Amino acid sequence: MRSDTGQVFKLEDYRPSDFRIPATELTFDLAPERTLVTAELTIERQPGVAAKTPLVLDGDGLTLVSLAIDGEAAGAASFRATPDSLTLRSLPAARSFRLTIVTEIAPAENAALMGLYLSNSVYCTQCEAEGFRRITYFLDRPDVLSVYTVRIEADLKTAPLLLSNGNPGETGELNGGRHFAVWHDPFPKPSYLFALVAGDLATVSDSFETMEGRKVALGIHVEHGKQDRTTYAMDALKRSMKWDEERFGRAYDLDVFNIVAVSDFNMGAMENKGLNIFNDKYVLADPETATDTDFANIEAIIAHEYFHNWTGNRITCRDWFQLCLKEGLTVYRDQEFTADQRSRAVERIGDVRTLKGHQFPEDQGPLAHPVRPRRYREINNFYTATVYEKGAEVVRMIQALLGPDLFRAGMDLYFERHDGEAATVEEFVKVFEDAAGRDLSQFFLWYQQAGTPNVTAKARYDEGARVLAIDIEQSIPPTPGESRKKVMHIPLAFGLVGPDGSDMDWKAVDGASVENGVIHLRKRKHALRFSGVSERPRLSLNRGFSAPVTLSVEENRADRIFLARHDGDLFCRWQALNTLMVEVLIAAANLCRDGRPPDFPADLVALCGDIAADESLEPAFRALALTLPAEADIAREMGSNIDPDAILAARTLLAEAIGSAHAQAFAALYGALDSKAPFTPDSGSAGRRALRNIILDYLAVSSGEASLAARQYADASNMTDRAAALTVLATRHGESTDKAEAFADFERRYRTDALVLDKWFQIQAAAPGPAAVETVRALGEHPAFSLTNPNRLRALVGTFSTANQTGFHRADGEGYRFFAEIVLQVEKKNPQVAARLATALRSWRSLEPGRKALAREVLLRMSSAENLSADLRDIVDRTLA
Repeated sequence: MRSDTGQVFKLEDYRPSDFRIPATELTFDLAPERTLVTAELTIERQPGVAAKTPLVLDGDGLTLVSLAIDGEAAGAASFRATPDSLTLRSLPAARSFRLTIVTEIAPAENAALMGLYLSNSVYCTQCEAEGFRRITYFLDRPDVLSVYTVRIEADLKTAPLLLSNGNPGETGELNGGRHFAVWHDPFPKPSYLFALVAGDLATVSDSFETMEGRKVALGIHVEHGKQDRTTYAMDALKRSMKWDEERFGRAYDLDVFNIVAVSDFNMGAMENKGLNIFNDKYVLADPETATDTDFANIEAIIAHEYFHNWTGNRITCRDWFQLCLKEGLTVYRDQEFTADQRSRAVERIGDVRTLKGHQFPEDQGPLAHPVRPRRYREINNFYTATVYEKGAEVVRMIQALLGPDLFRAGMDLYFERHDGEAATVEEFVKVFEDAAGRDLSQFFLWYQQAGTPNVTAKARYDEGARVLAIDIEQSIPPTPGESRKKVMHIPLAFGLVGPDGSDMDWKAVDGASVENGVIHLRKRKHALRFSGVSERPRLSLNRGFSAPVTLSVEENRADRIFLARHDGDLFCRWQALNTLMVEVLIAAANLCRDGRPPDFPADLVALCGDIAADESLEPAFRALALTLPAEADIAREMGSNIDPDAILAARTLLAEAIGSAHAQAFAALYGALDSKAPFTPDSGSAGRRALRNIILDYLAVSSGEASLAARQYADASNMTDRAAALTVLATRHGESTDKAEAFADFERRYRTDALVLDKWFQIQAAAPGPAAVETVRALGEHPAFSLTNPNRLRALVGTFSTANQTGFHRADGEGYRFFAEIVLQVEKKNPQVAARLATALRSWRSLEPGRKALAREVLLRMSSAENLSADLRDIVDRTLA
């Protein structure tokens, strides 16, 4: 584990490497405690680099066994080796030479889960961002591309399966009960995409024929006995491969494609060329053990990692500042895939909820950074919602600006121009400028400026002239290191909704700012006029969430109710209702803080009942519309002086009001949605289950009775309904007998299934109440809890700190203290996971004074801890700054 060096890496300091490594040959002699890695590297000086220029290779905790140059052992005076670097000063005069490095590593001791490690006796690697340097000394940077040939030697009995990148080659047996396999990847790749897996795993095989006629062998490798839970993942993989051909013209390029599922993994999955390694929660699913959300996540993440083959692997990023070039672009691609596979409107609402729930707070706090950061202290901490989710929104805006045909032309040019290269964001945007003949220099600010733009709009209708005037203004609040912001190019899709609910015709007087139903904000203020508007319209703005902005439209409550009932754009319809709910909940929370009971508007309560009953709307949309804004979402909109207890009280009271007002209709709807058909994970069936389970929650909170949720738990034929019932029991029914019995039964049923037991931890960690901290502390002592398994840690501590606002932010500070204890323990073994947990405190300044002081005290305590890793030090220092 590297300690904090204090070094800050800056985009402007980038310079190409003095050396290339065109060919890399690796031999792994695998053993848990002592693995020998032999690296045969072909080294080339870049043109113009002097022969006396030293070669400095990266390492991280390595032990050098031997070193040779062009077959001759290197003299001790010719190099300097430390665990973290290898410097060679006496190099051959020839431009190209051969370097042979032997290192020793211990996979069984690697609790950081970076580099080569053991997960349930399976050798596994994770090299992004800088894990390869934990395997051998190398130029571990994304712009050094090499062709890899890998030989793996291991015990035949304990590791019959030997996998690496590329296509399989020679295999055979060795003395001493060992065997070997050789893999060759013909496509040059950076070291972060290297992968190796060796162990005793079951294999599920299939095949796919590409549009170019290549027959690809597909393999998903899992723990024995779990093969039946890979069916959906394999189906998602084949659909992803077909979709990428049809949508982007991209075919797979190797003879094999392998996915390996492991139980100890810091991330969701990794796109290593030809050998994707997955957290097993994003591969394994069946109706008994996985929820509809699990199925949807598996589909999306399988697609995401596969799509990286072209946007990330064939074209990689020049340096880590360009991370959004592969991640934001690929998130956009997986979102589009899901929208085509399921419901486009529901997918869009879900994506925006994720963006607002995770990225907007990032933009509003001390960890704010541009989509393409200009500097970093620890790159692992920039795998953020800004890079991923906001990065995807920026790509989506390019499509909105150019239209689908020119966007596709730009993507085709990107693949043609930069295949096999390590590219930059400038080069990505340039292909769209060239394909469309457009100047996107102002738009490029989306990559350069941090912060969420605020857009305000006011409409005035002149009935006599039949003219609608709209005044729009943009602003961006200051963020760390950026006090003054430049004016952005913001594309706002819009419509004018008439009295009958349909879109009205209009003619833009200022045609330069309006194009194809999109208002292009290029100035601080715009005054727009639309003629030929026959009646007073309602303004439907930012349709489909065409730009990631906060929007405030000066309109009366009746207009917003009207849009929530009638807007033809389903995103804006959802947004109108969600905004109504947020406004009501903020007012109610302020009353609850003062001990006064809120009174909820009858029109909003009635609207919720009408949406629930509206069969013209798909059930999945109705479920989203009826889902109250999360406590964290309400806090974000309040902005300051946050009292989580008051927010929870307001939210509970609104749920009670809606549930009580529609109790009879909701009970009837709940019964009507009770399907006796066998479980299927399709979006239509999932939507009906989602709506039924939202209704269950309303019935439970309004009646105060546990019997309905307990009955659903007992009768459930799938994990979606069972987990939903358990969640209702946990959040709505205190310490009831029904709740205790259900949780005990769940643990008995699934105690041997780690992924399902994670749900048991997660549901309890999210349950609000004054005893939440004690509950989570006790669960941390449970025999099944482990600080070294990221999934289990995220299920308990991650859920508690992000989803349990009243528990984590308990007024006496005990939630913070417990959290800090865990983070500091985890940091000693897995700094990356500890740092990601620590971001839960990023919004501490928005709390009311008492909680704010306690949160700061805990952050200072963490900051003063000795020998903090670079990962955690970076997050804590920026959070306190």
